Amino acid sequence: MAGEPELEVTFSPEQPMLRGKKVRLPLPSRSLPADEVAAVRGAGDAYALKLAYHEDAIDREMRPSGGDAGAIFEAAEQARVEAIGALAMPGVRENLGAVLAMRCKAAGLGEVKEQIQAPLTDIIGLIVRERLTGDAPPEIARRAVDLWRPFVEAKAGDDLDQLKGSVRNQRAFAKLTRAILTGLELADEYVEEPEGDEESPEGAEQEEAQGEQESEGEESEPSSAEGEKKDSSEAGEDVTGEMKAENSDLQDAQETREGKRPFRPDLPFQDAERWDYAAYTPQFDETVQAEDLCDADELTRLRNFLDQQLAPVQGVVARLANRLQRLLMAQQKRSWDFDLEEGLLDSARLSRVVIDPMHPLSFKLEREMEFRDTVVTLLLDNSGSMRGRPIMVAAMCGDILARTLERCAVKVEILGFTTRAWKGGQSRERWLNEGKPAHPGRLNDLRHIIYKAADVPGRRTRRNLGLMMREGLLKENIDGEALIWAHSRLIVRPESRRVLMVISDGAPVDDSTLSVNPGNYLDKHLRQVIAEIETKSPVELLAIGIGHDVTRYYRRAVTILDAEQLAGAMTGQLIELFAEKPVRGPRRRAA
Repeated sequence: MAGEPELEVTFSPEQPMLRGKKVRLPLPSRSLPADEVAAVRGAGDAYALKLAYHEDAIDREMRPSGGDAGAIFEAAEQARVEAIGALAMPGVRENLGAVLAMRCKAAGLGEVKEQIQAPLTDIIGLIVRERLTGDAPPEIARRAVDLWRPFVEAKAGDDLDQLKGSVRNQRAFAKLTRAILTGLELADEYVEEPEGDEESPEGAEQEEAQGEQESEGEESEPSSAEGEKKDSSEAGEDVTGEMKAENSDLQDAQETREGKRPFRPDLPFQDAERWDYAAYTPQFDETVQAEDLCDADELTRLRNFLDQQLAPVQGVVARLANRLQRLLMAQQKRSWDFDLEEGLLDSARLSRVVIDPMHPLSFKLEREMEFRDTVVTLLLDNSGSMRGRPIMVAAMCGDILARTLERCAVKVEILGFTTRAWKGGQSRERWLNEGKPAHPGRLNDLRHIIYKAADVPGRRTRRNLGLMMREGLLKENIDGEALIWAHSRLIVRPESRRVLMVISDGAPVDDSTLSVNPGNYLDKHLRQVIAEIETKSPVELLAIGIGHDVTRYYRRAVTILDAEQLAGAMTGQLIELFAEKPVRGPRRRAA
């Protein structure tokens, strides 16, 4: 179906993915229940259709950058390629319906009671699919779609009606999707860009004239393209000449999936005061050590309970951790250069001097290891929705990975975030006593928990993770400020490589704050914080969503459908991260 004879397909309990000509599909259980088989087939059909009918070049050209706009664009494109297969093949249609129902269940759409609880990015994909194929959304998601339908139809109904006529034309379909984004008033995240195919000759001539004016007084170049290249090169040299030598090392070390990262001269959160976000009062917030929230005896009891509950899966996690350890130890393997004229005396080759006194002495030097000193922060969502199996698995994975990484000289910090109370706590009480001022901002008391500091050995803090089992600890989650807190602790670390991994099961939710502020108040702040870290900070940000699509927030993220997959996802992300090799470009000489 994909038309790729060299396509490599594997089955794994890790997150399904499509990368190049490699496809990873979910691994069904041994009993092969019908719903799991259909979901695996549906995932395979979806990837095959994307390979067959999706052009990456067109997608890069037409896709808006970041935010909800990018997520909606991607969901609409996926609905387009799946619709092509569904309309042509009834079996594919049935398989895609099965995997879609599973996705809706994992996204929590069946529990939606109000419009604000259903992400618009999930709903648009379902509405586009309905327009293209005529199939109603899965039963579990119909209420969520119906809550958003009047708004979407009023804003972009006409453009949605035109989608079916362009289902086999990716560029035309993308243009209509961009029009839908404009109709949905996402202009703050998506700005209409001029399109290369429709650029008029007059516009091109004006651009060339402008380029000639800017380069006036300089040496003429054979073509405008070479002139632009020279301008950008000279500008880069000017900037490089002003930078410090240590900044060039930071530039070399930072990477993205596309290759070398640009240098980031600005520090994050310098413009945070301009954001439409504030706390009504930070007086009642707290950052607390885990052992201060519970006495030692109870911590021991909770840790023993955690060990008993997770005994069956501990072996699986340990094997995955050992795989990560082997990778890290291989990177730190010592190597030497021999037969040198200076360095350390090579005693193993002294026999040659004994045999032949005229033979010169041999020296050796240890090669510099490419592995950089690293610190990893695990930021765990301690919200009420994580109660039960998810928080147990998260605590156990954090414990085992911390011990594994420490054996490889990688320091680990484990943090948690929640609130001190449901429905606002003392912050809300103060707001009520002061007459309910309008636009109060964040209206709850934060609780940030340090389970393990980076410089403290894991054996001393092992029982702290049992605190997550304590009844009443898990409450609301305000992700944006938690990210700022974890980042502020990580950015001051002396290690050359700093990694922040966030584990969450949903979007930020605090009923007290959202009841008196716009519905996207916490969501918007989280996106702003993530954008600052991903574009301006040397910290490498990763995210894992449990039953919730966090890829619409984080640039580098995976989503798992079951808490039991968390160990594989965490280990896989770290393995992928540490397996990367820095892409070092030639350094410019300062002018």
